[in-house]
Amino acid sequence: MKITLLKMWAIWRRFRRGSNLPRHQHLQYAAQVEQLMRRANPFASWHERANWMIDVTQWIRRETRVSLLDEGAWERVKHQRTRFLLDWLDADRDVRRVVQATLHKTLREAVGPELFAGTGLPREPAFFSELVVRIVRKAFPLPPAHHDLSTLFTAMFPDPSDADWLLGLDHQTLTRLWRLCADEGIAYGYLQQVDEALLYLVTTIVAVGVSPAFRQRLEPKGPLQATPFMALRRELETYLQGAPDNDIALRSVRMLIAVCQAQTDRIYAHLDEHGVSVGLVYHLQRMRAQLARMSRLIDLRAAQNSDRGSSQAQALLVDLINAHHHRASVRGLMRRSFALLARKMVERNADHGEHYIARDRTEYRVMFQAACIGGFFTAFTALLKGLIAGAGLARFFEGLFASLNYSVSFITMTALGGVLATKQPAVTAPALASKMGELDTVDGLRSLMLEVAWLLRSQAAAVFGNLFAVIPTMAVICVAYFYAAGTPLMNPAKAHASLQSLSILGLTPVFAAFTGVLLWLASLAAGFADNWFALHRLREALTHHRRLVHAVGATRAARCGDWVENNLAGLVGNVSLGLLLGMTPVLAGFFGLPLDVRHVTLSTATLTESVVTLGWLAFAGREFWLAAAGIFLIGLLNVGVAFACALTLALRAREVPARIRRLVFRAVLRRFTASPHAFLFPERQATSAPATQPPKVDERDDTPQSGTR
Repeated sequence: MKITLLKMWAIWRRFRRGSNLPRHQHLQYAAQVEQLMRRANPFASWHERANWMIDVTQWIRRETRVSLLDEGAWERVKHQRTRFLLDWLDADRDVRRVVQATLHKTLREAVGPELFAGTGLPREPAFFSELVVRIVRKAFPLPPAHHDLSTLFTAMFPDPSDADWLLGLDHQTLTRLWRLCADEGIAYGYLQQVDEALLYLVTTIVAVGVSPAFRQRLEPKGPLQATPFMALRRELETYLQGAPDNDIALRSVRMLIAVCQAQTDRIYAHLDEHGVSVGLVYHLQRMRAQLARMSRLIDLRAAQNSDRGSSQAQALLVDLINAHHHRASVRGLMRRSFALLARKMVERNADHGEHYIARDRTEYRVMFQAACIGGFFTAFTALLKGLIAGAGLARFFEGLFASLNYSVSFITMTALGGVLATKQPAVTAPALASKMGELDTVDGLRSLMLEVAWLLRSQAAAVFGNLFAVIPTMAVICVAYFYAAGTPLMNPAKAHASLQSLSILGLTPVFAAFTGVLLWLASLAAGFADNWFALHRLREALTHHRRLVHAVGATRAARCGDWVENNLAGLVGNVSLGLLLGMTPVLAGFFGLPLDVRHVTLSTATLTESVVTLGWLAFAGREFWLAAAGIFLIGLLNVGVAFACALTLALRAREVPARIRRLVFRAVLRRFTASPHAFLFPERQATSAPATQPPKVDERDDTPQSGTR
């Protein structure tokens, strides 16, 4: 309300002033400019002159807090202020001479190579060092540096919108600004600093480009002096030592910069195929930014004696402003450095997830049977978990033995062909995301809808199989123990406490969602291990390991390498999930956080054990039905949260547009509302592929429908 009233007051003042507004602004600008320009003093200290220059640019770019002007109008206001400042100085020659002397002295004393070679570029040699520097810079500003043009430049242009203002200045205004701020001597000095910046950049590029981490990923292999990075340094030195108008040397340098950029593209392709290293990705991004900066500086140097000199200088300054604000982003650094790693992990999880998608009734039945095996083993896992919890061990050792119990159970389950339902979403979501990147046509959307139906049916089959097996198995174990020992496996008080802990009215939903996050993290660990194995070429290392070949032979050594490559991700994923489920409550309790895990299959086993202990009367109590509702919610949150986290990461890694995501989500929701049965149970007629029986489309709303109804 306050802002609305202020806007109305501004409109009324403009209406009352009418044609007097330009004159009012002229008088206001004149007073402000006169006060600001008379502060110029060429005999002041460096910091006083630098602060004065910052105040001048701040006056030009200042915007009011409440205004009816849009961004374009404010840009015009800033350009108007710039021209008014120049006109005022042209009218008062005495003040102009003092201002010009102050600017000349400041720019002569300023050191510029850091501005050209460091502003906006990653400076640290390693990723984590750069990350720490950016985090520190977020909390603490840069210290005032004496005669540092880079610090002065970033202080004069502290906002990203300053680049648009500078880019919008016309040629005449740029020429007038140049005549005010510099002369031929200053221009010559800064061109020398540009040459120094070029030498620094090429030296840094060569140091990384000829390193073993780069050369071993480039084909064909050749002598060190024959690499394009070494050739770039030689040609650049030749160009800098020769005449500025040497077009042959200039074309050679530009060609070699393009070749070096192409080499970085080849290394990206190699990483994408053979495994990703975050450190190497950071070095690649740093090198590409440095090559782009070299191109900009060479363009400026080549245009120094032509009419394009002012435009090239303007483009360089705009690039410096954008790069500086882009470099200040910690989130941007992490996103760029981890994007390729995330994509590789997503792709590897998608390859594993293809095996967990049931596309017809036969595969649905196979998935159900595998889930029954998983539910059978989970009953014994829950039994051992209860025994460990009742052994009275220290909290740390209780979590450690619980983690060992989970890990051994999951590994054994996987080795015997069993499936744990809640582990599927984290690997099947990337498989779905890989299909979402191909939605260029209506047929692609139809195929995707069929994939969604298959995927959700697979999840339903796994959940049904786990619960179908774990309930009778746990009941048989409890009855057998009662007849063998004469006492129930769980005392009645603990049974009531277990039912209350699973109630939907308590913290069960929070714990279930938290468990879904842990399931997703375990899949990330599996993908990371798979990428690490490929990056370090461990399959070849095992295949050609001298002692291993001598012990078992070359053929068995090769089989060993293949087996580790195919099963490493599963082993790491199972062990990681076991550690997360077992140790996370212990670590959370150490910090005073009341966190616990709620896994749908393990919780169902606990519910069954409690019901067998209490007998048939448990079904008549309120506790049982609240716990049963809690089990239903645990299953939904385990699967839903893990699937959502994995799908979000996969969509971001594959850069699927937001429009496509919204289209798919709306279509899936509409299709599920119309026919939920198709997403839970297999159709009567098998559909082996979308190409053989394409789904039908409802012409009323263009929503893809199943072609197997």
